[in-house]
Amino acid sequence: MENTTYFDYIIIGAGAAGLMLADAMVKDDFFSSKSILLLDKDSKFLNDRTWCFWEKGEGKFDSIVSKKWDHIYFAGQKFTKAYAIAPYSYKMVRGVDFYKTHLGRLKDHPNLTFLQEAVVNVTDNHSSVTVETTSNNYSAAKVFNSIFDYKMATHQKKYPVLQQHFLGWTVKTEKPVFDLDQVTYMDFSIPQKGNTRFMYILPFSKKEALVEYTLFSADLLPKKAYKNALDTYVKNDLQCGAYEITETEQGSIPMTSYDFSEHHTENIRYIGTAGGWAKPSTGYTFMSTAKKVPVLIDYLKTGKPLNKLSFKNRFWFYDLLFLDVLDKNNHQGHQIFESLFKKCPPQLIFKFLDEETNILEDLKFISACPTMPFTKALLNRIF
Repeated sequence: MENTTYFDYIIIGAGAAGLMLADAMVKDDFFSSKSILLLDKDSKFLNDRTWCFWEKGEGKFDSIVSKKWDHIYFAGQKFTKAYAIAPYSYKMVRGVDFYKTHLGRLKDHPNLTFLQEAVVNVTDNHSSVTVETTSNNYSAAKVFNSIFDYKMATHQKKYPVLQQHFLGWTVKTEKPVFDLDQVTYMDFSIPQKGNTRFMYILPFSKKEALVEYTLFSADLLPKKAYKNALDTYVKNDLQCGAYEITETEQGSIPMTSYDFSEHHTENIRYIGTAGGWAKPSTGYTFMSTAKKVPVLIDYLKTGKPLNKLSFKNRFWFYDLLFLDVLDKNNHQGHQIFESLFKKCPPQLIFKFLDEETNILEDLKFISACPTMPFTKALLNRIF
């Protein structure tokens, strides 16, 4: 542990953010003479997650998109509707396909080293950064850290910290109950129990789908509660007959407008979820990360301190108001989404959530939300 190996850059974590950043660096001539170390405690051989996103036409991840859909279904307690979402498609990338493709590409670049080691400490020494793992010491000029802990956000009270927490089952059913070309984007017809709770379905065939029980709330449920809710929905609501669970995925994504900037230093930048790259109002992280990585790459070339780069824009404030409302009125979440889908086409909702709308489109979206809770949230933030 006494010898320290030096790299120009160290990336901690081979998830979406770490691999996208490493991929962007090795493809850019600016970094061709730079040594890059990628660290992760896991081998990345398992399908441990599923990323979904909407996109117009063809995209840079299409070669690893395992399924895409052209329709979504929304179900509220008083309003339900199926939508064609063209020119968008809703796309799914399996974690294992993403890891295999990106790590396979990175092997072709001799200036990048991937090591399976667990990081235990990271220290900015001003002139360089020391990264300690369970078996070695490394140092670098710049370090990008994707290790997230909720304590990074929950130590403060200025910004609410909710969670998008979920349990998903890939199920094979006895009866053909799934619509192959339609994602159930949100089904709020289930008991809300004082929270914002919905079911989410990605169909792979008429008899196979990923069914996910998702909550937007501050606290996790007992493990059994997720399982019971899924079992009830699959059996009773879908009326699928007997079913078999072939895969499970469980997780929690932070929903907060806390911007994580105090954790960055001149030479350490938190990325991905740990850097606040998850869209605060939805938890969607994959395309948010894909958009931020090129900005970070361009910024790196300036040589400026890593803690001076800001991604904050007007959508950050919109998200903050939404989370203020959900934090104080978590039981009313389904009403917000029901109002939005009732008054807005999904194309406008997607465009707004992609942060690509103009001010007039912003106003159209905002006016579709329930007025009173958002007005109160705005006044509380101003005064």
